[in-house]
Amino acid sequence: MTDTPDTVTQLNANPLPLARHLGIRFVAATADEVVAELEVTEALCTAGHILHGGTAMALADTVGAVATFLNLPEGTGGTTTIESKTNFLAACPAGQVVRAIATPVHRGRRTQMWQTRITRADGKLVAVTSQTQMVL
Repeated sequence: MTDTPDTVTQLNANPLPLARHLGIRFVAATADEVVAELEVTEALCTAGHILHGGTAMALADTVGAVATFLNLPEGTGGTTTIESKTNFLAACPAGQVVRAIATPVHRGRRTQMWQTRITRADGKLVAVTSQTQMVL
């Protein structure tokens, strides 16, 4: 699948319920890379007005799931996360926008593994998530 404005438009027009709730906005979507952004609002923060780890994990899980969906083998019925691990490397204060970029590690018939890197606007790496998706 190539990156088309239609793919991104469809993802943003009909977002997953949690993506809509969090305010995730897709920027690009191909079989090899999915990119989304999220404004870090106070509602998505923890103490000290910094991005909550659960918010970062939800962002990464959403981007990885969409990437898997774009790579589903013909005749399969969907995907679900079966494993996820996140390393947090830097804080991101409220008011900034984070960018999540998911790239493939493994794309098999029964499972796919994606790495998602979340960065701040200044390029600093906030978190790295490795997740495995089961193909249904």
